[in-house]
Amino acid sequence: MSQPDWDKVVQSPAFRELMRQKKSFIIPATIFFIVFYFMLPLLTAFTTSLNGKAIGAINWAYLYAFAQFAMTWIICHLYASRASTFDRIVEQVKEEVEGKGVKAG
Repeated sequence: MSQPDWDKVVQSPAFRELMRQKKSFIIPATIFFIVFYFMLPLLTAFTTSLNGKAIGAINWAYLYAFAQFAMTWIICHLYASRASTFDRIVEQVKEEVEGKGVKAG
């Protein structure tokens, strides 16, 4: 079995669309995650904005920390649901590679 010509695969329209869609999800999600994650230690270290009581003895810092767990699960779910779209595009790339004879050798 011969290996695909990776230069041609990278230049295929379906592969470029796959990379465009993945970047359009992964980059903003990563930036949001990092900002949201590091805001807790920054807010608790340099401000008193999370010191107020939210529910009974629970202050806003605890709720923010809990929200980080929820945010992680939500981003995971969003990526998992988006992955089916990525998988369809991967199948298009495979069809292009196999159908157009992009294989080397």
